[in-house]
Amino acid sequence: MKWLYIYGVDGLSVSGGGTIDGMGQQWWASTCKRKKTQPCYSGPRPKAVHFEECRGVSVQGVTLQNAQQFQLTFTRCSCVKASFLRVIAPADSPNTDGIHLNDTSHVHITDNLISTGDDCVSMVGNCSDVHVKDISCGPGHGISIGSLGKNRTTDMVENVRVDTCLLTNTTNGVRIKSWQGGMGFARDLRFENILMKNVSNPIIVDQYYCDQPTPCANQTQAVEVRKVEFANIRGTSATAQAISIACSDTVPCRELELANVNLTLAEGGGRATALCYRASGKSVGTVVPPSCLAKS
Repeated sequence: MKWLYIYGVDGLSVSGGGTIDGMGQQWWASTCKRKKTQPCYSGPRPKAVHFEECRGVSVQGVTLQNAQQFQLTFTRCSCVKASFLRVIAPADSPNTDGIHLNDTSHVHITDNLISTGDDCVSMVGNCSDVHVKDISCGPGHGISIGSLGKNRTTDMVENVRVDTCLLTNTTNGVRIKSWQGGMGFARDLRFENILMKNVSNPIIVDQYYCDQPTPCANQTQAVEVRKVEFANIRGTSATAQAISIACSDTVPCRELELANVNLTLAEGGGRATALCYRASGKSVGTVVPPSCLAKS
């Protein structure tokens, strides 16, 4: 389930322009996410360009488009650069994440235009020391940490910075998502200097994530979310609830910070709302809609 597959290679650079076209249209058409009648295909699809167990690799100045599934992925890699890329797929193409990290550290994702049918940038597993900067994202599902903790797994994500991004017409803005029953943590995360334009869920933390056809069972264990900052985030929300922070009863979110946030409704510019559940922290400067965080 890998199309262009680079394994165990150090010091490789992919550059020089050109287009890598996954031609995923036939794959998308047969998936159960798009095809509502049987027979449909629910199995895996190839990752278009996949690096695994590589060090000191860079991908820059190329176009990746219409992947069968994820467009550019890194698994168990370190010292990664992905910059000056155009990553493109239709808004309704299923699971065509732009850049996806799994168990990868020391990453710089910068100066990219990403327009896909899923997350523009996503990271799962054990990712650390990730810097995402100067990204234009949309359409798509925004910039996501997670999902974490599926099937009671232990996932750890820390030291992530998402800085100076434009999100336009995305279904989410900046998001942390985890399944009930998981273990580990998502901590030391900072989202800053982000402009939202008509984004459906601009700021979202969801420890009750459930992406399956049947309801997920309630479980007490959860991935810990701690030390997360949302700073200098402004723009418009396509939905009434611009901030949604839903945390675990037994493992609440702690040390969250909302600093200089200004999110209004896209239609009419009216007041948006904020919802917090089992979340504590502080607000700094002007926060619109008013912060709902409990004081630490």
